[in-house]
Amino acid sequence: MRSVPDDPSPLRVMPKTIPATCYNRVRLALIRLGKPLRFDLPGHRGLEMVLTDEAWRCVDSFAGDQLILVWRAFASDGRDDLAKPVTCELYLYHHCAGLVMGTALSAMEEALDARLAPPAARE
Repeated sequence: MRSVPDDPSPLRVMPKTIPATCYNRVRLALIRLGKPLRFDLPGHRGLEMVLTDEAWRCVDSFAGDQLILVWRAFASDGRDDLAKPVTCELYLYHHCAGLVMGTALSAMEEALDARLAPPAARE
């Protein structure tokens, strides 16, 4: 598995709220499929996600894993309601990151749904 380079300084940092279903899906995938978890983003040529407990990195695999977006600093400590959204920080590293920040999470969820589906449902 390729490694992710050390994080450079971001161009911008924004507060974000991750829907509970998205956050829970990632946590389940990390438990079931292992850490770190790396996969292509459907509909985003060359973009891949690298998921760990600490950060969700969107990288450009065509440019030596250049960071595009990173979701981190998830406020999940002491979380007692699985239906409650999770706040985090979104780091933008590429000047075009804003163009994919909305669709990257949807594509990530789509890819995780496919990987977490029972074998019979994948056929």
